[in-house]
Formats: sequence, structure tokens, C-alpha cells
Amino acid sequence: MSLPHLRRLAKSISIPIPADEDGLVGRECPNADCLGYFKIKMGTGLQGPNLPCHCPYCGHTAGQDHFWTQEQLEYAKSVALRAVQDAISRDVRDWDRSLRQSTRSSFVKMSMDYKGHPQPIRYYREKQLETKAICDNCTLEYAVYGVFAYCPDCGTHNSLQILVKNLELARKELDYSLAAPDAEFAAYLVADALENAVSAFDGFGREVCLINAEVASDASRAKSVSFQNLPKAKTAVADLFGFDLASGLNPDEWAFVCQCFQKRHLLAHRMGVVDQQYVDITGDTSAAVGRKVPIDSDQVRSLLAWLEQIGVFFVAHFHPSSTPQPEA
Repeated sequence: MSLPHLRRLAKSISIPIPADEDGLVGRECPNADCLGYFKIKMGTGLQGPNLPCHCPYCGHTAGQDHFWTQEQLEYAKSVALRAVQDAISRDVRDWDRSLRQSTRSSFVKMSMDYKGHPQPIRYYREKQLETKAICDNCTLEYAVYGVFAYCPDCGTHNSLQILVKNLELARKELDYSLAAPDAEFAAYLVADALENAVSAFDGFGREVCLINAEVASDASRAKSVSFQNLPKAKTAVADLFGFDLASGLNPDEWAFVCQCFQKRHLLAHRMGVVDQQYVDITGDTSAAVGRKVPIDSDQVRSLLAWLEQIGVFFVAHFHPSSTPQPEA
């Protein structure tokens, strides 16, 4: 029995992996300590043969064919087995037809039949993820759990990109405050923009320290640096990485940024009411103990610009050749 259909199948079998409704295809990190699930959009990002893939969570790098999910592998296996069954069935039908024809006039008539249960196809659905992103460096579209990630194509970490986008959201809050229906709501939006900016920078700074912990003087300490108190963070970053957080600003600008962080502390812990500790730390002559801390929209805009500048310089310390400069 020659089995031509099966031989042809053995020479070439292609199994397309379906994308989800957004055109994204699931991927799974092969690192046993990670096994992180993420998605990418094929056709975006880097182009060319034999490009590696980077896990957005742990940074593990391997060939693209190492990142199939278990569900995709089970699906592909079931499709392949069904194709083998179909090829064998066609070969048997052809042989049966040949046998029937060749023995039609014979005393002994021969035929062949193939009976089997069709292999069920193991269909699946890609999981829903929390954050969709487009890499600023290579334009890959991808999705991950959480927020921060390495680009699966070029390996660039998105910490600065996420910071910039969050600061832009804070700018939109300030823009909206100008058209707020009343002064109280406008003041709320301005204060919220300041709080969001500080939170965004704290998350950014923690992530930069975490992903660069292996080059720190104390890796375990680098993984727990807080950026809500900037003077303390400045000291920690200098000790751990030999970098001055204030290097991109002049002394007055740095002092102002630190003052804004202290205002955020009042907003978060004292409903924005000034205490003596705030006055002692900042020397803010416009603030009165027992009164609400003054927060000006234009000053928050300046804070956003300077935080972005600090972020750019901080990332450039680790990757000087690949970090974009802030817009003027």
C-alpha cells in the first residue's frame, strides 16, 4: 500500500494558529520559573527571519518557536492527528476502489474499509489581559498582565513609556479642570493630577530599580526602594546605582519637585491640610498650618515636565544609547 496522501502530508503540514478578536496571538514564557502568558500581534514590530522573543515579565529570551502556549500545542496536535486520519482515510478509499476494480471479474472479490473515530479538535480561546501596548522602539503591539513589561520583540522595557503616558493623563486632568463646572471640582482635578503624577513616578522608579537590581550594589535593597519621599530615594539611588536623581534639574527645580511630593503626602494622609512637619521640611512660605495646602495648576504642569525629565535621565543611566529625549 503506497499511501500517497499520507506521504504528501508528511512532507508538509502547516497549522495556522488563530488570533483573538483583536488580532493578537497568545504566547507563553518557556522559563519554568515564569510561564508568563502574554499576546502579540503578528506583522507588527521587528521583521526578519530567526528573530528572538523576549518574555515581557522575566526577560527570558529564546526562539519564537519556544513560546507556544500549552493550549496552542494541544490544538495543533489535534489538528495534525485529524489530518493524518483524513489522509489515511483517503488512501484507504483509493486502495478500496482499486481492489474492487481489479477483482470485479474475479471469483474472489476484495475490498478494504477503514473505520475510526475522528480526532476531536481541541479548540481554545485566548485569555483576556489587562494592558495593551505599542512599543515605542519597534512598534510591536502586545498585551500583558499588569502594566510594566519588556517588549517581546526588541526587549526594550516600557517603564519610561508608561510613565510618560500616565503623566499625559494627568495633563488631561489639568486641561479638563479649566472647563470644570465649579471651582471646587476644578481644585479636585488639579489635586488629583498631582497625586496621580507622584504615584506614577513612584511606580516607575520602583520598576526601574527592580529590573536593574542585578547591577546595584545591593540587589535586595534595590527591589524595595520607594520614591514617595524623593530626598530619601535620591540617596538610595545614588548608593545603589551611582546616579543622581536630581542631575537633570537645577537646585530650585529639584526643591520644587520635592515640595510637590510633600503636598501629595498631605493630600493622601491629611486631606490636604498643612501641618508643621510640611512647613519644616519644605520651607513653603505660602502654606499656613491648619489651612489647605495651595496647589496651582501651572505648578503641577511644571511638575509633570520635570518628572518626565528625571525619568528620561534615570533610564538613560542604564541605556544611554536607546533612551529618547523629552520633548521641549
